[in-house]
Amino acid sequence: MRKCDQAGGAGPGELRRGLIRLRVVRSVHDRRKGFLIAGGACFPCALGRSGIIVAKREGDGGTPRATLPLRRVFYRADRLPRPQTSLILRRISPRDAWCDDSADRRYNRLIDQPPGEAEERLTREDHLYDVVVEMGWNDAPVIRGRGSAIFWHLARPGFTPTAGCVAVESHVFRKLLPRLARRCVMEIR
Repeated sequence: MRKCDQAGGAGPGELRRGLIRLRVVRSVHDRRKGFLIAGGACFPCALGRSGIIVAKREGDGGTPRATLPLRRVFYRADRLPRPQTSLILRRISPRDAWCDDSADRRYNRLIDQPPGEAEERLTREDHLYDVVVEMGWNDAPVIRGRGSAIFWHLARPGFTPTAGCVAVESHVFRKLLPRLARRCVMEIR
């Protein structure tokens, strides 16, 4: 495997069109950080506070070890232009939330919820969900308590840990979204 550079840059021709697989591997120095590999390019990423885990459970802070289809892209139209992508694309509305209550019949689904203190809000004050990719974790079928809201989203400064998602810098989305094939998967190992 090619060594990842810290800048996460990709040279000309390193990212081909129609990427069908992205790979995520953890750092040997910090289990809460890793690298997202796309073709010949490599970018630093943040992982869950518990690192990559096999037996994912709701609230454990782990990023699931799995091969996950990329379902759809959500974006904040009030903050960003429409992303170029072949994936399903949807604007985030103020009522969008993700159900993380395992006792709710709508568990691990996008729900329409009035703004307030409920669920995992997609409209956030910070910029983590300005662009967010829904990954196909625990959705076919949904198993209560097995984990919800596993996304690929924007990272905090310093790549601090997520609650179980994969997070990258904004320039990575600008480079990768237009190059992803409709049936692209993220392989987390």
